[in-house]
Amino acid sequence: MPRIIGINIPDNKRVEVSLTYIYGIGRSLARRILHKANIQPSIRAKDLTPDQVGLLKEIIEKQYKTEGELRREIITAIRRLREIGSWRGSRHTKRLPVRGQRTKTNNRTVRGNVRKTVGSGRKPAATPT
Repeated sequence: MPRIIGINIPDNKRVEVSLTYIYGIGRSLARRILHKANIQPSIRAKDLTPDQVGLLKEIIEKQYKTEGELRREIITAIRRLREIGSWRGSRHTKRLPVRGQRTKTNNRTVRGNVRKTVGSGRKPAATPT
């Protein structure tokens, strides 16, 4: 199992897909990295030579922000928005959608699947005792 910048990438997947297991690398960026390293995207991760793995590590570490560095940058950006009291910062604080999505419906994922509606509101008739 090749290890790149502290992440074990899966063996039996194509290199193009297995690079996406690293936080901050998607499919298009993985293709760009493989093109720079002159590695075929279709080969499996277990078939990479140690030289190719080293080249991938070097390209990713020098040219792109990934994993901890990227997470810290995102957290500091959100913290800055909260401190200046912006609309987006307050939405982050309330854990609501930030980018203008509707919230009357269609935000169950953000709210934690809270269902606040009740049935018809009619109570069943009392049974005589």
